Amino acid sequence: MGIALSAWRDLGETRTLLGRSIFVVDSGVPDADESGAPVLCLHGFPSASWDWNDIWNQVTNRHRVIAFDFLGFGFSEKPRGHRYSIAEQADLTEALETDLELDGFHLLAHDYGDTVAQELLARQNSRPSPSWRSLCLLNGGLFPETHRARLIQKLMVGPAGPLLSRLMSRRAFAKSFAAVFGPHSQPTKDQIDTLWGLLERERGVRAVPSLLGYMAERRANRTRWVGGLEKSCVPLALLNGSLDPVSGAHMVARFRELFGADAARIVELPDIGHYPQLEDPDTISRELLGFWSDPEQTAT
Repeated sequence: MGIALSAWRDLGETRTLLGRSIFVVDSGVPDADESGAPVLCLHGFPSASWDWNDIWNQVTNRHRVIAFDFLGFGFSEKPRGHRYSIAEQADLTEALETDLELDGFHLLAHDYGDTVAQELLARQNSRPSPSWRSLCLLNGGLFPETHRARLIQKLMVGPAGPLLSRLMSRRAFAKSFAAVFGPHSQPTKDQIDTLWGLLERERGVRAVPSLLGYMAERRANRTRWVGGLEKSCVPLALLNGSLDPVSGAHMVARFRELFGADAARIVELPDIGHYPQLEDPDTISRELLGFWSDPEQTAT
């Protein structure tokens, strides 16, 4: 069972990181006798940490899990006229790690969070020893050449973006959101209502054109971010919904082409789209717990 948004908000708190108000949910250390290392979760665009609600209870039985809303998303601060960047989101992530005294943890990312994770991985690779145990990536634009942006995203980053953001409706959001899910794992009305409400909160829709700057950043930083994966100092896993039109089976094929099949533990979900953690939470929870118990076992 998932967690209602009101309950999710009650689970969290607002922390001040680098002068910004950031919403954080921390499960605390589980009661299990042999609990695993902590897990830090990075959500996708255009949603929020609530993305992880459907797997939360399953994975927090074994691990302390921390999820937070990036700047400009969900319950976190949404500064007006701000120029968002992946580097800033990575800085905030590292500030949270310091604030919570996290070390020796697993990083879990999806979509926009994948790109933040790639920047963080490039930083980890340059340090004497990593503070992570592993990195697991769900569907996301790891390679700019395979990222198939939706039409609305392309329009939003253009000159008409500010106007389109003001005209965006729940109906348009629902249509665009459902289009990246698998045909047999479509989002529920409650999921759409929740994510639309989070996006709308504090007029967050108006920040969308600026937040979408990450697509250009992926192109500009391809060498650094793809190189980070190639030289990863920690074990990698890919859990990918193959039917995702944005970053599905074609993205995994590119990963194998560049790095080989043994560079990561790869799990392909043939009937699932862009949001595996919402579309098939039981499989994702099982695969995550298996990976975290033995991240060095890369081949599946």
